[in-house]
Amino acid sequence: MLSIVAEWLEEAQLPLIVPRNNLDIKPEDLLRILAIVGPRRAGKTYFMYQLVQSLLQDGQYTKENILFIDFEDFRLAGLSSEGIDEIFSVFYQLTGKYPDFLFFDEVQNLSDWSRVLRTLHNRRRFKIIISGSNSKLLSREVATELRGRYEDILMLPFSFKEYLRYQEISFTPATFHTPARGKILAAFDRYIRDGGFPEVVMASNEMERRKLLQNYYKTIFYRDILERYNIKARYVLDALMTEFLETYSSIFSISKFEKTLKLNDLPGSKRTIANYLQYLEDAFFIIVNEKFSFSPRKRI
Repeated sequence: MLSIVAEWLEEAQLPLIVPRNNLDIKPEDLLRILAIVGPRRAGKTYFMYQLVQSLLQDGQYTKENILFIDFEDFRLAGLSSEGIDEIFSVFYQLTGKYPDFLFFDEVQNLSDWSRVLRTLHNRRRFKIIISGSNSKLLSREVATELRGRYEDILMLPFSFKEYLRYQEISFTPATFHTPARGKILAAFDRYIRDGGFPEVVMASNEMERRKLLQNYYKTIFYRDILERYNIKARYVLDALMTEFLETYSSIFSISKFEKTLKLNDLPGSKRTIANYLQYLEDAFFIIVNEKFSFSPRKRI
């Protein structure tokens, strides 16, 4: 515990941060727990660092006011809820006071995390910011566990505006009617092709970007969904994911997809397809925009 807290306090600089556009959040004004939710690798941890940086830049706070804990640190493996008090004791030992701000990254790795957060929030002395792996800490689980005690923000990969800023391409409505139009359109083509995951955007070459995207597909989405929900009909999940990758932004019908499976001698009920659709949405692999109808049956 001592080494973990000491490393945080003594580290001279925060990691290099690409500022995000997400809301105008002031940690010092928080009345409830702030939960940062969204797909893995979208930049939740670095957004937490951005919030820390905003506190330090104001000059009112120093690192001695802030405790940042990454619960994926192997030294914290198996940490029980009682271990939090030990961390606070170490922090007090090193600084002579308790922190005002708690940043808990990958909080789902803490045993009985929801009870710990409720207890800390009820003390009304901490501003608490948390994030967690999407495969283990879905936003609706946060809502259930921390009902009435939290607010959340959705952290998605870079928007096109953020992508342009990282590429140092200036854009205003007027820019689109200048020779720079071609540069912006070329950047948009790359954005549509590669997406906005920060690590992918920052990759130095095409091969590295391809490897990252393949890894995201295999591990972050596919494996996480398989493990979390104990998927039995893997062929249905495979077919669904392939369908969405090849026909994104198109109309999708559960009924028509069920017929397609049957034509290929692949069993898969509407209920199974609907469940898997929900799993993919939970993992932020897709965002569903349901067509309008007063009839629930016609919406599928």
